[in-house]
Amino acid sequence: MADLVLRPSWRFLLSRPAHLIAFGFGAGLVPVAPGTFGTLLALPLYWLIQPRVDAVEYLLLVVVLFGLGIWACDVTGRAVGVADHGGMVWDETVAFLLVLFFVPAAPLWQAAAFLLFRLFDIFKPPPIRYYDRTFKSGFGVMLDDLVAAFYTLIVLAIAKTLLE
Repeated sequence: MADLVLRPSWRFLLSRPAHLIAFGFGAGLVPVAPGTFGTLLALPLYWLIQPRVDAVEYLLLVVVLFGLGIWACDVTGRAVGVADHGGMVWDETVAFLLVLFFVPAAPLWQAAAFLLFRLFDIFKPPPIRYYDRTFKSGFGVMLDDLVAAFYTLIVLAIAKTLLE
């Protein structure tokens, strides 16, 4: 079990659906910057889903994926013995899916959103750091990235207003 705490494997991911989801279907196994790869996972998902559903359906799907993430990250965190293991990237994926919903579909806007989201997720300005340290469950794992998404959207809204 100690080996799982250090380096979960494909065998671990495939042992339970929660592990596969929490690790972003393998994106979290990337040895360097797994959170970045978890965030990148949102892009093809967005491009696949967004044209096929209306706005309400998309937002409902994000809510469902958020709830699924609470469960998957809680189960997986307990299994690896680390509440917010670095390889658990579903939180980044779902939060960035939310960001992409509100950001113009232009590549420049999406790239700016990606960079801002990663910065907020990495540096965790208040209250993100507080939530990250306080809530040690699947909800806590998902919550801090939701706040990073909110910060990203605020900065992009200000930028869009200034550019108009």
